[in-house]
Amino acid sequence: QVQLVESGGGSVQAGGALRLSCVAAGYTYSSVCMAWFRQVPGKERERVASIVIGGGITNYADSVKGRFTISQGTAKNTVYLQMNSLEPEDTAMYYCAAEYLRHCGLARPTDFHYWGQGIQVTVSS
Repeated sequence: QVQLVESGGGSVQAGGALRLSCVAAGYTYSSVCMAWFRQVPGKERERVASIVIGGGITNYADSVKGRFTISQGTAKNTVYLQMNSLEPEDTAMYYCAAEYLRHCGLARPTDFHYWGQGIQVTVSS
């Protein structure tokens, strides 16, 4: 079965940093789109960043450009989200997702079949 597991969340003060990790199993990872989404109660799920495994294609939401970096680990089934200069507005449940998609940078939540359970990130002012 396909499994995605997130780790690295927690609570930090504004201006701090966290690194989220997503490890996938039971999947073929070459050229797969992997992405981080986030969601807060009452709002729709938002794509934060995406990456094509094995390629150099990344995409970021405007709200996190220059602060967040998505990267592929040495293992092709691992993706990181380095979050620097965190702001209270970044507080959300963060989800890792994976899917074979031709247009990874335009991916919507409904494009993904495989999701992690989510991990909380809380940023205090």
